[in-house]
Amino acid sequence: MLRDDGLLAAESMTKPPHFAPKAKRCIYLFMEGGPSQMDLFDPKPKLNELDGQAMPESLLKDVKFAFTEKETARLMGSPRSFQKYGQCGMDMSDLVPHLTRHADDIALVRSMYCDQFNHLPGQLLMLSGTPFRGWPTLGSWLNYGLGSASSDLPGYVVMTTLGRGLPGGSASWSSGFLPSNYSGALFRSEGSPVLNLDNPAGISPAMQKRTIDTVNELNRHKFSSAKHPEIASRIKNYELAYRMQSAAPELIDLSSESPATLEAYGLNRKDKTGFQASYARNCLLARRLVERGTRFVTLFLSTWDQHSKLDSQLATNCQISDQPIAALLQDLKERGLLDETLVVWGGEFGRTPLGENRSGFKTVTGRDHHPYSFSMWMAGGGIKGGQTLGTTDEIGWGVEEDPVHIHDLHATILHLFGFDHKELTYHFQGRDFRLTDVHGEVVKKLLA
Repeated sequence: MLRDDGLLAAESMTKPPHFAPKAKRCIYLFMEGGPSQMDLFDPKPKLNELDGQAMPESLLKDVKFAFTEKETARLMGSPRSFQKYGQCGMDMSDLVPHLTRHADDIALVRSMYCDQFNHLPGQLLMLSGTPFRGWPTLGSWLNYGLGSASSDLPGYVVMTTLGRGLPGGSASWSSGFLPSNYSGALFRSEGSPVLNLDNPAGISPAMQKRTIDTVNELNRHKFSSAKHPEIASRIKNYELAYRMQSAAPELIDLSSESPATLEAYGLNRKDKTGFQASYARNCLLARRLVERGTRFVTLFLSTWDQHSKLDSQLATNCQISDQPIAALLQDLKERGLLDETLVVWGGEFGRTPLGENRSGFKTVTGRDHHPYSFSMWMAGGGIKGGQTLGTTDEIGWGVEEDPVHIHDLHATILHLFGFDHKELTYHFQGRDFRLTDVHGEVVKKLLA
């Protein structure tokens, strides 16, 4: 009560990093399903020349596919057109016309690779550094390491725009073996941000406060004897939920946003699924969240898993996401937030340069999963924009220069937040765990 009245110094919820950080907050734009890199960011003229031809058998030896029958598979070119944009001359597809305005702000990594070729283990690896459930995700690690900069909103928020959904479900934003108050909070973009956040009819704010105080007093009594960290997390979660009852409705009230801002994000766009307006709103809410101190925001857009009808479905995904993402970058930049806000775009892997000839498909119109090379990009938060890092071979099968594994990506992100990834650890079941396990090197070329 004394803190609330300003008569006692507020207890800081933030913790110091290992060294001075460049980034203070992160917006992770997760493109679930695996976007096709050679149709978006990695043009392959040679692949177009070889369209319909077989790949050398030496490249296919010991390779696993999710669905492709490799004995009869053929290379498939891209119908997309590419141009160079920005002073840096970055190659981008005609499917992302809005993003092209930010070519000089982003660092495009064409040389990502991983060792998982199915969605669930691939997504868990990208989000938590391991292909298994039950491990802390990146947002949880950062909030564990730095604490929350907001007293009224979660330090880690997740929002979804879903087609077929997420294979990992809540494991995609879990705190794993870290205390549960570091888990991501799943927000809705309309109505009550969190289910059951509103008081039931007849329950006044004063009654709710007395109830929570009583429950927490019982929890503190139990904690004094049991000393279990999850009891402390439960107390924190009750208190945060009470404060959110005032802060969350204000967060999703967009009446203070200008018509120009709403139009820039594309909130008035309409389509049959409603995904365009939903994703635009989520992008705008992501800016409002980091503005209010939320440390980590993940926006899931599902799905980019185009095993067939690649050309039309990829265009639909880009129509949903390109305009609001570009608006988000511009908005952050104009508000002076981009320099300390890291924006990450990417999925769990890419797509193969082979057309998918799955049994039962009458025609080949899509691509299978491809972990051996794919593209991601980052902007802001200490990233050196206006560069393309890494190269792949002439058909986009494998990495030729500057390979970046997911562990390297995580090590680099932690470095931008002021952490030595080898030192950010948590003791569990007799050993010290970390996001990068025993792997990972900081990609210094990406740093400003």
